[in-house]
Amino acid sequence: MKRAMVAYYSRTGKTEKMARYIAEGIRFSGNEAEALKISEVKSEKAFEGPTYHKDMTENFKTFLFLAQKGNLAGKVGGAFGSSTHSSEAPGAIADTMEHVFKMRMSRLGPFKLMEDKVETPEGMKACHDYGRAIGEQLSPRPAI
Repeated sequence: MKRAMVAYYSRTGKTEKMARYIAEGIRFSGNEAEALKISEVKSEKAFEGPTYHKDMTENFKTFLFLAQKGNLAGKVGGAFGSSTHSSEAPGAIADTMEHVFKMRMSRLGPFKLMEDKVETPEGMKACHDYGRAIGEQLSPRPAI
């Protein structure tokens, strides 16, 4: 069993819900997971940043600069976010994690969800599925 940290920033609360659902999905895979605000993070596995004005927030950019010191090369990661009309931040975060931090990114790529879908059964399932995929990469099943 591996441990995962789902780091998030949420202005409206929707992305926080996504982070919590994704952490549940990671736990469904048999791993431990905790969702924390970026201000509380000491070690990170998945990053989230909502899109505001077609960009990630300034505090999230600062967080990424600090996270770069965390020796994350080779660790599994995912990037996700919610938005009302555009969703550029998850892709930018994923690019940073993959190309700058040299992390092994979720096989599902960056995960984007419109805010009005977060609390629907479909949105919750999509978040759980994303978390489960990350969890499966953390602890792959042995080949038979």
